Amino acid sequence: MATTAPETLRTAKNYINGQWVAGSGPAHKIHSPSSGNAIGEVTFADGADIDAAVAAAREAFPGWRDTPIPERIRYLFALREKMNAAFDDLARTIVEDEGKTIEDARGEVRRGLENVEVACGAPLLMSGESLDSIAPGIDSTVTFYPLGVSVIIGPFNFPLMVPMWFLPYAIACGNTVVVKPSEQVPLAMIEFMRLLDQVGLPPGVVNLVNGGRETVEALVEHPDVESVSFVGSEAVARRVYQLATSHGKRAQCLGGAKNYLVVMPDADVEQTRSAVVASAFGGAGERCLAGSVLVPVGEGSRLGEVRDAVIESASAIRVGDGLDPSNQLGPVVSRDHQTRVLQHIDTAIGDGASALLDGRSYTSQPGYYIGPTVLDGVSPDQDFAGTEVFGPVLGVMHAPTVEDALTAISRTRYGNAASIFTSSGRSAREFIRSVPCGMVGVNVGVAAPMAYFPFTGWRQSFFGDLQAQGRDSIRFFTRPRVAITRW
Repeated sequence: MATTAPETLRTAKNYINGQWVAGSGPAHKIHSPSSGNAIGEVTFADGADIDAAVAAAREAFPGWRDTPIPERIRYLFALREKMNAAFDDLARTIVEDEGKTIEDARGEVRRGLENVEVACGAPLLMSGESLDSIAPGIDSTVTFYPLGVSVIIGPFNFPLMVPMWFLPYAIACGNTVVVKPSEQVPLAMIEFMRLLDQVGLPPGVVNLVNGGRETVEALVEHPDVESVSFVGSEAVARRVYQLATSHGKRAQCLGGAKNYLVVMPDADVEQTRSAVVASAFGGAGERCLAGSVLVPVGEGSRLGEVRDAVIESASAIRVGDGLDPSNQLGPVVSRDHQTRVLQHIDTAIGDGASALLDGRSYTSQPGYYIGPTVLDGVSPDQDFAGTEVFGPVLGVMHAPTVEDALTAISRTRYGNAASIFTSSGRSAREFIRSVPCGMVGVNVGVAAPMAYFPFTGWRQSFFGDLQAQGRDSIRFFTRPRVAITRW
């Protein structure tokens, strides 16, 4: 079987002003989720390191802002080629560091690349507006300008893709950047920064510092930082948003989710089965678009047919090290996270749910594994119905009507995504119009927007105004200036 443990530990350094430098703060081991073994070491940045990174970005900003946009975009084209050449190496690093399967990791690299490609269209996306003769002899134009120093704070579950929701757009628009990857999985962004270093960006345009909560707060509060982009849990997203906005910064903070998969009586069972299984158990359920609650609508044999089909497929999932391509489900990211997910399972069973498929037996092997778990008898009143589990756990909730399913979704505080499985265009249209979520799937288990569309979480899934990806990213990383001229 493949192993994720390298022969020597890798060191995650900071990248400041075009140089790799060791952090001055405490050192922490990086562990392989597949084995539990140490695979690297990260040294956190201290206050001086953070100040140095922000200062480098601030000093690089005027020159980068004034660099013609076609020249800025050429660096992104070069980065795209570097990422394509290193595609498999990046995917392997993600597997070793985060634990997902190699297929999932390749999908992550591909989605990251898509954002680089969309950002290459910034010359068109940044185009302003003009109107001739708004009054006799007077014209008006709107032009978009970069903000300044932008901070990007990444999560553990997509250590490469999520920073790509922000970084290519930020630098394409003329901003300079300080990235803070998750302290649990810093190696993928380290590898990415090595590629970025090779394209020859001016020093200080993109910087990276490692650290935990203290580093995040220091960056968010820094007086020379203009914007903050964050992805993580709801509680931390809210905290970062409040801290950033209280210091007068623009912020986009993506938080938690509880995504429902609603199955109508006219759904295609085989299509639904594969989509639900991929949604609930892909990436070990550590995705903010993962399906968490399956809701067959109606009564009778159809309800059990859908549930049993999902259990049959989930039971056949092979669990193990993600570098083995025959494995379909890897570990969760850490021992602490494994413990939290197991507690959610125990709580749901204590509240009356029954484990029709129980993945807790996988915890006896090395690494941080939990097998596919299906909990039947979940009700809207149970804690599980509204809590983000972030693991390979699918609850089953029975709803007499689609209105009951929508009510259950509305009772959660989140609004990331929901899906409906149906053969009826009318049912699909009504669901899209009624469900209180920003991303909706129709016969699609993971309603993930492509890079040219925004990632539109609602309610407590998002704090801010302008979303990640696409045109929203261009507007987030620029501010408009109106000129009114008479000659």
